[in-house]
Amino acid sequence: MKIMPGLFNLSWRLFSLEQLIGNQVLEKIPATLSLFYLLGLFILTTLLLLFIFRRFKASFAFEKGLPEAIIRKTNRAMTAGSLRIWQLVFIVLAVTIFSFHVYWVKFVVIDNEKFQKLSSRDLRFRRISASQLKGWILDRSGKLENSLAYYKKDSDGSIKRFYRLDKEMAHLLGTEIGVPGLDRALFKQDIDKMPEAIDVVRAEKPIEPEDKDVRLTIDAELQKFVAKQLEGKKGAIVVLNPQTGDILSIYSNPSFSLNEIKDEEDLNRLENDKANKPFLNRATREYYVPGSTFKTFTMIAAFRAGMQNAIFTSRPEGFIPFRGSKPILDANGGCEPPYGCTDLNIAQAYEVSSNQYFAQMAVALGRERMKETAQLFGIATVEKPEEALKVRFFPDIWNASSSRVANVLAPAQSVLVTGSSISDYDLGLEGMGQGYAGQMTPFQMALIAAAVGNLQGKLMKPKIEYDRQPEMYSQVLTPNQAAAIRDIMALVTEGAGGTATRVFASLREQGIRVGGKTGTAEKLAPVFDEKGKLKMVKRKRKVAGEIIEYELPMMQERTDSWFICIAPLENPQLAIAVVVEGGGFGAKTAAPIAANVISKAKELGLLGDRYKSDANKARR
Repeated sequence: MKIMPGLFNLSWRLFSLEQLIGNQVLEKIPATLSLFYLLGLFILTTLLLLFIFRRFKASFAFEKGLPEAIIRKTNRAMTAGSLRIWQLVFIVLAVTIFSFHVYWVKFVVIDNEKFQKLSSRDLRFRRISASQLKGWILDRSGKLENSLAYYKKDSDGSIKRFYRLDKEMAHLLGTEIGVPGLDRALFKQDIDKMPEAIDVVRAEKPIEPEDKDVRLTIDAELQKFVAKQLEGKKGAIVVLNPQTGDILSIYSNPSFSLNEIKDEEDLNRLENDKANKPFLNRATREYYVPGSTFKTFTMIAAFRAGMQNAIFTSRPEGFIPFRGSKPILDANGGCEPPYGCTDLNIAQAYEVSSNQYFAQMAVALGRERMKETAQLFGIATVEKPEEALKVRFFPDIWNASSSRVANVLAPAQSVLVTGSSISDYDLGLEGMGQGYAGQMTPFQMALIAAAVGNLQGKLMKPKIEYDRQPEMYSQVLTPNQAAAIRDIMALVTEGAGGTATRVFASLREQGIRVGGKTGTAEKLAPVFDEKGKLKMVKRKRKVAGEIIEYELPMMQERTDSWFICIAPLENPQLAIAVVVEGGGFGAKTAAPIAANVISKAKELGLLGDRYKSDANKARR
C-alpha cells in the first residue's frame, strides 16, 4: 500500500478553531457562552414557575372528586415529566459552564490580548502583559533616550508604564486610570465602561494591534526647562511654531506625578486639593482676564477693518464712551508716558499700552467687526454676558489624527460677548482686555500671537503629532498686515517707551529680535488657608423682617502677570503665551520667563538655521 507523500507533514494547526472559524469569531465565544448560560437560567426559572402553576391549577381543577390513587399516579407522571425537562436544561447549563471555564482559561492564558485590553480598565488590574504593550511616545527628536512614555520592569518583576517627564507631561499624557490624555488616546484605549457580553458578540471588527510608537512635536528639553520656570508658581506656558502649528511645549503648574498615581485613593487625594487644583490644565482649560495682551486682538481687528491709521486722543479725564458713563483710564490714572495726553496712533498706543486708545478703537470698530475677528480665532461669540458662563470645549481647533486625540486635548473655548445687550463702555473694556473679555485661555492667547507670527498671516491649526502635515484654520491677515503688526509688537521690546524693553536687552545683544505684549490683569480669586481649606466669611441679610446669617467664600483681588510674544521677528519660529497667577506686572514676572524660554529655544536650535551653533546642528 502506497502512502501519499506529505500526509503526515500536514500542519494540524490548520484544523484549529482559529483557522476553522477565525479569530474574530473565536474572541466572541466566552461572551456567547455567557449569553447561553443566562438564557438557560431563564428557561429553568420559567419551567419551574410553570410547574408550580400547573400543580396549583391541578389541585383545584382536577383533584377534587378524583380517587386518591389516580391523583397520586397523575402527580408522579407530571413530576417525572418535569424532572426530565429539568435534567435536560441542567445538563445544557452544566456543559455551557464547563465550556465557558475551559475556553476562558485558554482565552486568558494563551490568547489574552483582548482580555488584557479590557482588564486595563479595572482598577484591580495593575500588571501589564507583553501582549498589551502600547507603543512608546517619543519627543520631536525621535530618539529613544528622549522617550516620554516607555516600559520597564518594576521591582516586583512586572512590566509597567513609566514616564520620563512624569510631572512635566502629566496634563498632556494623562493617567492610566481617571484622567484621560494622549497616552490612552493615541493608542485607542477606550475610556468607556467595560462592554457587556452582548456588545462583544455584536462587534463586527476585530481590535487592531496598538504597538506603533508615536512621535510628538514636544521638545523634551524645552518642556523640562519650561516647567522649571514655573516652580513655586501657579500659571501656564504655551510655546508653538506659528508656521506649522507644532506645539513645542505646553505646561501647567501645579502639576502631579504620573508615576506616583497607583489607585483611586491617589486620584481622589489630588482631586480634592482645591487650593492647587493639580489636575486642572491651566494652559488650555482655565479662563483668565488677558489684560493688555488682548490689545493685540483689537489691533488685528483694526487692520482687518482698514482702521490701522486711526488717531485717538488720550485725555486726563479718560475716555468716556457715553454721557453718564464711567471713564476708562490708563494704568497710571492719567495718560501713559512718554507720550502723555495727546493724539496717538496705533503703534504709539500699543508701545505704551494705552487703555484709552484701544477702548476707543473697540467702540469705533463695533460689535460685528470684533465678532468677525473673534470667530477667525475660534473664539465663541455670545449675545449676553450670562451666556459666557457656560464652559464649551473646542476640539475642532486641533490638527489631529482622530477625534479621540482632539477630544482629550480640547481647550475650553474662549468667549467674547458681542451682543447689543452690552454698552459701549463694556465694549471699550473688552478692547483693552478687561470686562467681558475675561474668558481667555493662555492657549488662545498663544494662537493670537501665532497668527501675527505666521509669515502669510494664517492661523495654523495646532498639532502635537509630529507626522501630521500642517493645516490652516483661518486666514486672519494678509502677509503685509502681519508684517506691519510684527513691527509694532517689536516696539514693546525695543522702543524707548516699550513696557518690556529692558527685559529683552540681553536677547537684542544676541541679535534676536522679539515682538511682544505685556499684560497685567486683576481678578477676584478665592482665599485658602495653610491647610488648603477654603476660607469663609460670615454675612447677614434681612429677609421678611428677620436677620439671616450666611457664609460666602472669602475673595481677594489677584494681579496676574501676562506676556505674549513671537520670535525671531524676521521669521518667527516661536509664539509664546505666559501667565503667572499673582505675578504682578507683566514686565516683572511673565516677560522675563518668556525671554528665558526664547534663550533656551536658541540653545536647542529651535529658532531656525540662522541661530544654530555647530553643537545645535549636531543635536539636530
